[in-house]
This record gives sequence, C-alpha cells and structure tokens, in this order.
Amino acid sequence: MPAFSCKVCNKKFSLPPAALAKFPNWNPTTCMKCKKGALAKEENLSRKEVLEKYTAGPTTGVFTDGSADPNPGPGGWGAVYVVDNEIVGEKSGHELGTTNNRMELMGIIAACKLVPRGTPVTLYSDSELCVNTFNVWIHKWKLLGWRRAKGSKGEIKNLELVQEVHALLEARPEITLKWIKAHAGNRWNEYADVLATEYRKK
Repeated sequence: MPAFSCKVCNKKFSLPPAALAKFPNWNPTTCMKCKKGALAKEENLSRKEVLEKYTAGPTTGVFTDGSADPNPGPGGWGAVYVVDNEIVGEKSGHELGTTNNRMELMGIIAACKLVPRGTPVTLYSDSELCVNTFNVWIHKWKLLGWRRAKGSKGEIKNLELVQEVHALLEARPEITLKWIKAHAGNRWNEYADVLATEYRKK
C-alpha cells in the first residue's frame, strides 16, 4: 500500500487501494486526522470572523469550496467572487446525501456563473483532484469517449458534473482554474469554506 507524507504533521499515512484507484495520479498531501482537525477548528467561524481573522492570499478572483461530512453524507458548497477585496457576488448550497468531490464540482459550476462573461479571472479551488481533472486529465478522458485510460479502475465519478464544468471552462477561456492551499490563511478560500459549511449550523 503506498505511503504518503502529511504536509501538516509530517507523519506517514496511507489510503485504501480502492480510494486511490478512483483517482489516477492523485497524490494526497494531508492525512485524515489533520484534515478533520483543521475543519473542526474553522467550522464555527462566521463570515465576519473570517474576514477579521484572515488577510493573506489573492485579493481578486473567484474562490470555491465544497465538502461532505462524513464523506459520503450531508455536504455543502460555496463560491465567492471578489475584486480588490470587495465581494461582488456569492452563492452557496447543500445536499443531504453527497460526496466531497460532488460538492467541489458544484462550487466550481456556481463560481463560473458568478463571473460576467468575457471577464478574465482566476478561479481558485483547494481541491487538487478537481484542478488536475480539468487541467491535466480531462482531455484524455474526452478522447477516450469519457472513459479513464486503459488499465485504470472505475468509472469517472460524477460524470455529468465533470462534463458540465468542462463545457463551462471550454466556453469561458478567460477563466483560469488554479489550485490554492486549503486552511492556509488565504482569506477568500477560508470565506468560501464558511459558505460551504454554514449548512451545518442550521
């Protein structure tokens, strides 16, 4: 079983082969203990508290997040569009039975729709899986008839959402999808996280 090094605690961790097989070339960087600890620490902050606490990171762009707790289980997504540290628009939503990846994809869809057509912008996601999906793997999957490469196990999960995001990004070349580190004090990524998790407080 492959071993990975957690960027937070520096300890080695592993994941079940079945989980790794679903996402070829995925290189997990945070163990579940640290990931859950970070989420638990931040999930009680309000939008106002996040803006008061955090100032780092990009000040213009559209930021998105999504998660399910447990995974699968209830989940939410959020997206916020900011220009020079001012909120231009935001959206959020949740589902009772979902997955982390599905919520990340829903957040990206909402983020694309927040930005006026023709406006150059960077779309920030803290999901390396999603960013790699659309920046690295998607073109090969499309050439193979929306299938994974030969020898890869499992179908493409949430294919309808993957195709929707792909179509949006293809139609909107002015949008650049970029990874941003989660729970690293980046103000608007933290804000998107609050939007995605507010459903838990209701």
